[in-house]
Amino acid sequence: MATIHGVPPGRAGRVWLRHRHAVAERGSDLLETKLRILAAERERAALQAEGTAREWAVAAEEADRWLLRAALLGGRRGLRLAVDREPAAVHLTWATTMGVTYPDDTEVVAPEPDPDAATPDGAALVAARRAARQGLAAAAAHAAATAALEALDAEVRVTRRRLRALQERWLPRLDEATASLTEALEEQEREEGLRLRWAASRSGGWR
Repeated sequence: MATIHGVPPGRAGRVWLRHRHAVAERGSDLLETKLRILAAERERAALQAEGTAREWAVAAEEADRWLLRAALLGGRRGLRLAVDREPAAVHLTWATTMGVTYPDDTEVVAPEPDPDAATPDGAALVAARRAARQGLAAAAAHAAATAALEALDAEVRVTRRRLRALQERWLPRLDEATASLTEALEEQEREEGLRLRWAASRSGGWR
């Protein structure tokens, strides 16, 4: 018999076990629903991560090409003049699915140009600056998509583990314990019936 602690004795134990079994089945149904929803969202996040990876690769290649061209035409001094004084900021929008919170969208905010700074000279340098900002936006989008995929992957694994524990361990243990207790109660009832019949026959023999 599976060892389950806290089972009351007698028929109350069978009621207790059946209640626990119903709760476990309900939990299993809820976990299956959660897993389906998470799996669909995880698939969407995987496609998003693949798409942003491609966009980032294209944007990075474009930025490298323009930076090289600007460096060849304007030298390092020109590149230094084109660098923003303040770093860009990345703002995240968050989403929640079945209790899992993850990045859903990004916005890159470039710093306001310094009015006292020199204006980048040359079309190549202006294009390089624009390509670098686009590359940063693509990198931020890919980082957010990757983080979302990792968060959903982790929750899918945890949910599958919990569902397996219910379906492959806890529910079978409850079934086994209920069957064993039912058998013991039926045996007890048979013995009690035999004792009553024996007592009745003895009582009739004394008259």
